[in-house]
Amino acid sequence: MAETRHVRFWNRIAERYAARPVKDEAAYEAMLADAAGRLRATDRVLEIGCGSGSTAIRLAPRVTEWIATDFSSEMLRIARAKPAPENLRFVLADAQDAFAGGPFDAICAFQVLHLVGDLPATLARIHTHLKPGGLMISKTWCFADMGFKLRSLFFVLGALRVFPPVNKLTKVALRETIRDAGFEMVDEKVFGRNPAGPYIVARKPDRS
Repeated sequence: MAETRHVRFWNRIAERYAARPVKDEAAYEAMLADAAGRLRATDRVLEIGCGSGSTAIRLAPRVTEWIATDFSSEMLRIARAKPAPENLRFVLADAQDAFAGGPFDAICAFQVLHLVGDLPATLARIHTHLKPGGLMISKTWCFADMGFKLRSLFFVLGALRVFPPVNKLTKVALRETIRDAGFEMVDEKVFGRNPAGPYIVARKPDRS
């Protein structure tokens, strides 16, 4: 289960996080369009780390069922208060225990893989709970690839406990860890101006 301090952090900032506008609306819309184009109407989709639910609400109408999970009860309270399609269900669960009801046709992990405590274990669980040929659709911040000023800023914010603990990933290490979990890389893009936040689509091989 998620550490208590992490849950407390996200519960504490949930209202501020949900009220914050999207910084790059065009990049966000382009990412949503790409993800939507990879989903089929018959798909059952799991999302881990859904936050306040905005992405789930936008993408759920594209598929048969969307299960959106998060370990923050406050984030889910905000998500459940929003108008949402009937095929969308919000579930309280962390990234280690979110996989009830699988296997899934796709698993989405937007802005969450840099936050999990054990990335290889999380990717292994995602792989296990995907159907053969299923997709993992992700966007991940690779903090080790950011410039010195940004890395210094996040270090200070983390020390002040106004930013969560994160994995100091590089894009190279992220790709290798995804491949080591048994995935085939399908696509990698950058939406927006920051190249340290790759959007990666990977597939569980049909032979698995």
